[in-house]
Amino acid sequence: MHQRRNLGRMFLLITVLLFGFASAQKVVQLTYCSLNEKHLRMDCKYALPAESPEPFCKYTQGERLLDTTNPDEEQHAPYKTRAKARIFPGNICRLLFKNLPKGKSNFTCNIRLGESAAATKTSVVEKSKPFAFTSHCSLQLHLRLLKYFPFS
Repeated sequence: MHQRRNLGRMFLLITVLLFGFASAQKVVQLTYCSLNEKHLRMDCKYALPAESPEPFCKYTQGERLLDTTNPDEEQHAPYKTRAKARIFPGNICRLLFKNLPKGKSNFTCNIRLGESAAATKTSVVEKSKPFAFTSHCSLQLHLRLLKYFPFS
């Protein structure tokens, strides 16, 4: 009887701990739009627990790291002049990507808070289909952003 009660308490503790870590951060939405025919902007909206430190954000294509806000990770060499990831107010991790290839491309947004597991979301972008031009993704806004985060 005593062992069963201890097992029940351990199960409850493990469940609470796992739920706590799993819900530490989450990707709420991943959207994209074009800056022009060749360039892409992706916004990764995420949620964090109250009073959390700023998370690290990265965008990947499979095992290839496009860019990250984590200074301890090395950006994949071919993307150093093509991809820039930055964190913006409102819990948004933004990727600016130059020279989008024809066909379909998978982009994965990864949000990591401390040592917890990363929250991820993947979107498939198809260059042959027209991108959405929306008010929050206007060319004028992107030109201002490129002024601050130029591709060199």
